[in-house]
Amino acid sequence: MFVVGAYVALSKPLAVVFPVFLLGCLRFGIGGLAVLHWLRKPTTEAPMTRRVRCLVFLESFIGSFLFTVFMVLGVSYSSAVAAGIIMSAIPAAIAVLSRVVLREAIRPQVLAAIVCAVCGIALLAVAQPPDDGLGAEAATRWLGYALLGGAVLCEAAYAVIGKQLTGALSAKRISALMNAWGFVLMLPAGAYAAWHFDFAAISASVWGLLLFYGLAASGTIWLWMTGLRRVPASRAGVFTVLLPGGAACVGVGVLGESFTWLHALAFAAAVLGLVLAVWPGRAPGP
Repeated sequence: MFVVGAYVALSKPLAVVFPVFLLGCLRFGIGGLAVLHWLRKPTTEAPMTRRVRCLVFLESFIGSFLFTVFMVLGVSYSSAVAAGIIMSAIPAAIAVLSRVVLREAIRPQVLAAIVCAVCGIALLAVAQPPDDGLGAEAATRWLGYALLGGAVLCEAAYAVIGKQLTGALSAKRISALMNAWGFVLMLPAGAYAAWHFDFAAISASVWGLLLFYGLAASGTIWLWMTGLRRVPASRAGVFTVLLPGGAACVGVGVLGESFTWLHALAFAAAVLGLVLAVWPGRAPGP
């Protein structure tokens, strides 16, 4: 989740250079090539049922295609710190959705962790300066916030659907399938954008940033699915409090965005929530 936050922030300078669908197409193309050897079905894995195929498509469409579009556009219209503020709501969204869909119980520690995440959002909202230096009008910034809110819902669905997939497919194969589907879904609009794009004008540093972006995005799918095999979705969702940490570190350290003591308090609340989420629960009585 920390790495996800980092590449969420890095999507901002990339979105300045590449159209959103071309960026998505390149991101899934790079990630797909890196994990192409994971696409083959292992001999120990059962053939995919119709339900599993539908879940793979939904996971790819919601968790890869829509999340990428909403996230890239949302960050480009706002800021990396704003992305961290809004996407800190992911743990609460995952916990509620996993309760509704998977019927997972929400432990008291997880509820407390969600409260900590919400407190972090509030502190970050207070810390957000009235003028973030982007020169964007208020309406454009709010459009960015709304798109980032859509990305939160996509990430929640991604976690819940992924929990169901990990019982049928390996984490490596899920990662390969999601990258393949993401590339196919992005290809029509991405190919049109590529036809009118001047690739020769792109510097080596931007290509290097794009390479990291694509590899990090595909690698985090595998990490997330591997973790979901062992952790309930509602509990895993609390670990997404590390996402704004990664976004803020890149936003401040690389993109030059401001960081105040209110930001420090917000991330302290996020770390406290993480500790509460992994704190051992009370053993059931006889």
